[in-house]
Amino acid sequence: MSAVPPAFRRAARLDGIEVSLIVQISEKAREARQRGEPVIGLGTGEPDFDTPQHIKDAAAAAMAAGDTRYPPTAGTAALRAAVAEKFRRENGLDYAADQIIVSTGAKQVLFNAFFATLEPGDEVIIPAPYWTSYLDIVRVCGGVPVIVDTRAEDGFRLDPEALRAAITPRTRWLLLNAPGNPSGATYTTAELRAALAPLADHPQVWVLSDDIYEHIRFTDGPFVTTAAAVPELRDRTLTLNGVSKAYAMTGWRIGYAAGPKPLIGAMIAAQGQSTSGACSIAQAASVAALTGPQDCVGEMVAVYRQRRDLVCAALNAVPGLSCPPPGGAFYVFPSCAGLFGRRTPAGATLTSAMDVATYLLESAHVAVVPGEAFGAPEHFRISTASATADLQEACRRIAAACAALS
Repeated sequence: MSAVPPAFRRAARLDGIEVSLIVQISEKAREARQRGEPVIGLGTGEPDFDTPQHIKDAAAAAMAAGDTRYPPTAGTAALRAAVAEKFRRENGLDYAADQIIVSTGAKQVLFNAFFATLEPGDEVIIPAPYWTSYLDIVRVCGGVPVIVDTRAEDGFRLDPEALRAAITPRTRWLLLNAPGNPSGATYTTAELRAALAPLADHPQVWVLSDDIYEHIRFTDGPFVTTAAAVPELRDRTLTLNGVSKAYAMTGWRIGYAAGPKPLIGAMIAAQGQSTSGACSIAQAASVAALTGPQDCVGEMVAVYRQRRDLVCAALNAVPGLSCPPPGGAFYVFPSCAGLFGRRTPAGATLTSAMDVATYLLESAHVAVVPGEAFGAPEHFRISTASATADLQEACRRIAAACAALS
């Protein structure tokens, strides 16, 4: 007689937590290409450039020097010093080593912060559109995401009165991402101060400023971050950044953050019982990224700007699509609401961004991410961190697919 295998019991904390829609779209595109279909995947937010050579050389030198043992949980002294200097040089912020944490990617910084601070039922305000992982990380850590909608006509910037209305006695954090994924939203100092003004009346609300796209900007003004633009909030602000986007180092998995010492200490304690310190070789490479030549960043951003302009112009020429140029990051986020109600050649009626994305994948072999993933169901996201030739061909296919609608 064979034994009946025990039933798997999934933890309740994972209720509603699945692989992100972005990953699902990317997997569908990959599978289609394996079947021989000519799919162009524009879903993943990952630079298509190689990591600059001086950064790779630093990693090789670290390996040759035997820098291959467990690193400190909070990050190596060299990298924390480089992070502190980066904040001084670029943001006008002074942090001591014990106010800085290095993690295995910026996503782990987010997880550490919420795991270390949220009690069940605590609320985190998240402006929409948002990066899809924000909601799930908050939920896994016992928190409740509170979504505040923003408007395309406002540049997807947070409205202060909407923020004020969302704050309750259970609000613990505001999570602000600028330049934003997927919207590309950016702020001037005056705009950021105005948006965050309601927090003056709510000292229990902290700010997590996700600055991962800091260097990928197309506006003329300087980058501004919360702790510098609103110094009265500095003692309740965690400033998050990393090397993945600016230096084409996604696979190196290094993120970092700076903030008040008690918060950083709690995050280090959380990290010490999960991954411990981030990869020693990747940390050595990140020191070279932050302290070495920076011209590589400007060169990549110049290409991203050209691609943004190319895609926005092409999509704005398509009836039913509207694509204002974003101020930063490497995405465009066109509205497809003008396509709703139209019928595909197969007779299906488009009623949502998901319908549009499915139609483009099946008929045009172009993979985009529907806005439902970001809390913006009238839009879809295209990553411009893709080869220029692929973007040109994808736009041609999108235009032809839209022209075939009735």
